[in-house]
Amino acid sequence: MNAPNIDSSNVHGRGIFFDGLTTAHHDVVVELAPRTLQVHGVDGRVLAQWPYDELETLSSPDDVMRLGRARDTVLARLEITDPQLAAAIDERSLPVDRTGRIERRLRTKVIFWSLAATASLILVAVVGMPLIATKLTPLVPYAIERRLGAAIDAQTRMSLQEGNRSGAPLDCGSAEKERAGRAAFEKLIRQMEMAAGLPLPLKVTVVRKPEANAITLPGGHMYVYQGLVGEARTPDELAGVIAHELGHVAHRDGMRTIMQGAGVALMFGMLLGDFIGGGAVVVAAKTLLRTSYSREVEAAADGYSVVLMTKIGGDPRALATILSRIGGGTHAEPKILADHPETRDRIVAIEAMASSTPRRPLLNHTEWAALKAICADQ
Repeated sequence: MNAPNIDSSNVHGRGIFFDGLTTAHHDVVVELAPRTLQVHGVDGRVLAQWPYDELETLSSPDDVMRLGRARDTVLARLEITDPQLAAAIDERSLPVDRTGRIERRLRTKVIFWSLAATASLILVAVVGMPLIATKLTPLVPYAIERRLGAAIDAQTRMSLQEGNRSGAPLDCGSAEKERAGRAAFEKLIRQMEMAAGLPLPLKVTVVRKPEANAITLPGGHMYVYQGLVGEARTPDELAGVIAHELGHVAHRDGMRTIMQGAGVALMFGMLLGDFIGGGAVVVAAKTLLRTSYSREVEAAADGYSVVLMTKIGGDPRALATILSRIGGGTHAEPKILADHPETRDRIVAIEAMASSTPRRPLLNHTEWAALKAICADQ
């Protein structure tokens, strides 16, 4: 009987081999060669030679490693009870994973790629979406902006209506004693709209809200709060704030803001032409009601106000005057205090841009008095 030809430098040990042809079992020597697991009979014959990547584990008791060769039609199997030899096979063969090494590796990969995906989403949200919105906003057709604006306007009116428990309509100017005020307001808006030459028709409404504020939606929709009309001491001060808001319309700031805030959902809505009932519209409306534009955006709108007020013959410094008195911008939630450095910087910049040109009255005393009473029916 020949002794098995075993390379002593290789790991080896004892096992039991079933050849799959008979029910007999064979005591064997298992040698772990560099590329294959080799099964040697006690007579020296090589009974099996299985590549490590073709091994598969078979059901067995906990203290037994039972192996077969994947896709083997003979169904031979090898049983090993030596824990050191079993551990060595586990180390060499990827399909054999009694210690859970592969599962841990896969779990680590899943965690890594999940974190990478999360980081990518955050990067897209923080950097990508603002950049995409900035690039895409000028390409959005005005017809689509008008449709989107109409959908957002419906949601915005619902939000503005909340808390209005006076029983009076949200819009000012509809009652008999308010109509003169509405006529004066429309005259003021007409002058500004003609001088601005915007590609969108304006729809400007005074609403019963006590804050000194104004908001602009995509598509040329604007709401001027009753509190702002009350704070304005001259037609020029009110016109200066509205001109600032028209700057947001001209620069499509509201459109860009909601594209950043509502993100992918809104973009799909624009592609499909379906805005009504979309969750993105609700998000967009709430975003615009809470938004606070950056210094650069507000500065650009301030500059627009100075130019437009100069065009219509009004006081280009009027915006600075009302800002210095009430503090903060027209999108002040929370309110910015009058001595806030940003507000002071804006006032200085407006004063520097404004020229000392002759001015004309935008409204006469009677019209201005009527406009101040545009929300009289309460």
